[in-house]
Amino acid sequence: MVEHGDIRVVHRGGSKINFREPVITHDSRYLLCASGECVKVFSTSTEECIHDLRGHTGLVTGVLLKPSNHLQVYSCSADGTVRLWDYTDGILIKTYVIGYPVYSICASATHEKVIFIVTPTLSDKRSDLFQLVAVDLPQSGDQLVEARELSAVLSDVSSNPAAIVFGRGVFPQRRQQEGRQEHIHVRRLRNFNHKKEYTYSTLHWHHSAVSSLCFTPEGTNLLSGGMESVLVQWRYNQEAERDFLPRLGSAITHVTVSPDGALFCTSHSDNKITIIQSCVKVSAVIQGLVKGESVRTDLMVDPRSKSLVLNGKPGHLQFYSLQRDKLLYNLDIVQQEYIHESGLEQFEVVEASFDASGSWLATVEERKQRDAELELNLKLWAFVLNTTISAPHEARITAMCFCHASDSQTTMLVSTSKDGHFKAWQLAAPAHTEADDGPSWSCDFVGAYHGLVPECCCFSADGSLLAVSFQEVVTVWSPASWELLTTLSQPPKAVRSEHKHALKYPTHSPGLVFVFKPSEPRPVFSQKAVCSGKVTRAVFAPREELLESCEESSQWLNHSQLYFLTPYMDLMTFTTKAEEDRLMASSKQ
Repeated sequence: MVEHGDIRVVHRGGSKINFREPVITHDSRYLLCASGECVKVFSTSTEECIHDLRGHTGLVTGVLLKPSNHLQVYSCSADGTVRLWDYTDGILIKTYVIGYPVYSICASATHEKVIFIVTPTLSDKRSDLFQLVAVDLPQSGDQLVEARELSAVLSDVSSNPAAIVFGRGVFPQRRQQEGRQEHIHVRRLRNFNHKKEYTYSTLHWHHSAVSSLCFTPEGTNLLSGGMESVLVQWRYNQEAERDFLPRLGSAITHVTVSPDGALFCTSHSDNKITIIQSCVKVSAVIQGLVKGESVRTDLMVDPRSKSLVLNGKPGHLQFYSLQRDKLLYNLDIVQQEYIHESGLEQFEVVEASFDASGSWLATVEERKQRDAELELNLKLWAFVLNTTISAPHEARITAMCFCHASDSQTTMLVSTSKDGHFKAWQLAAPAHTEADDGPSWSCDFVGAYHGLVPECCCFSADGSLLAVSFQEVVTVWSPASWELLTTLSQPPKAVRSEHKHALKYPTHSPGLVFVFKPSEPRPVFSQKAVCSGKVTRAVFAPREELLESCEESSQWLNHSQLYFLTPYMDLMTFTTKAEEDRLMASSKQ
């Protein structure tokens, strides 16, 4: 959390839920997973997030059920602490201060007062060396406890928790070579407790890297998953007998099983967790904010659902609830099956824009294949696809905007392109025919300015003016007559963007944000280091209830809330101390 007077930066969601292997409780009612700086507790039946276990000030790196109490869970973090929670009530029981970043956690049922953690090698200056240490947990009634008694167990270990496993005998072991990701087969060992007598069998089905292995509780079946998005169940001594659950949507990164064997769970590369009933059917899907290769569309807020909209899985836009930190749905824009093949160029959603009421959505998709011309489609949506315009421009589209005037008699969209033109598209009723297909979109005007390339566009609030930037020149047009009214020049650099939100986040400065009133040249708010790394995207979202702020410095937050995205897809926002205290009290109730 970063504070600036009364204003502070807080995490609002969007973090990875596939970062570490999730945990299913002994009664199979809840699923727990690390998510940014908190632990999320989900219902396995309703998919709803029951609790956010908050308190860590660094990335949560591991979650572990307490062996001696199945209603409690440990979490470890890069903030140098291990915390013990009652996950059913969402209550922090105890914080153990280790003093060093913790990257994974293990425990043994035979050692109740000891946990095992992976920390940096303390006596070495290199940051890539780690060790497994045993931590004696002090028996104290205090909630905050110093746990400084560390005993080295193994040196030169991996910080990845998948690299260390505890057997039924107490001692931890390094995973053998056969468990590494570069192998595309599964090797199963027998009689492992006899050093020179163990045998193995090789199980082959996967054609790509196996990313995760997990035995069922009774040890008779082995589960595997990888790039193919297929969960495979292998039966003991029946290598030819396999169960498959295909088409899980994206590459499998983790496989886990509930202690009673009733539920299987797979984590996926698109920030999703799938809950499966004994390899038979999918019973629940918990979907986090999808991290694509890049956010090409910028951040938008859907005026109807008030959800955050941006690129999701390939060819889709994702609609994400800011209030519930939950994916609402994906809209398939491209409407073509995505083929997981390296080097294959496929259609990508690169631009999107809503009109003021949310009745219309405009999208642009493009594909550039080797030795072929750029393919472009402009699509207009009214809940369902209304109009598809193939090749709307002769080159890449650089920006789009709707006219947001509430009293406008026509619905208009403007697009700008590298071909040197901007085009105005207008919704028009069809000519009277026997088959009335409803209104559709067509080009109403094509504009240009001295052969320069237009980069961005914006309507005035009342819709009477359209500004289009052509490199360093801003042109102002009348949409009623398409007369060029005036030009504004700002040499020597091109105008990069025009935001009605009066927000600036410099691309070369890490975590630096300025907020302006459009009528004043001085910022009403600025803050450095709002996050680690650069602010990649930001958007103002209107508040459902007006924030009653008495501090003059924070009055810009009264009507809307500023959300921004970090390079790690963490969704952050600015809030006041009073608002955060109120939300904290409400969540405790």
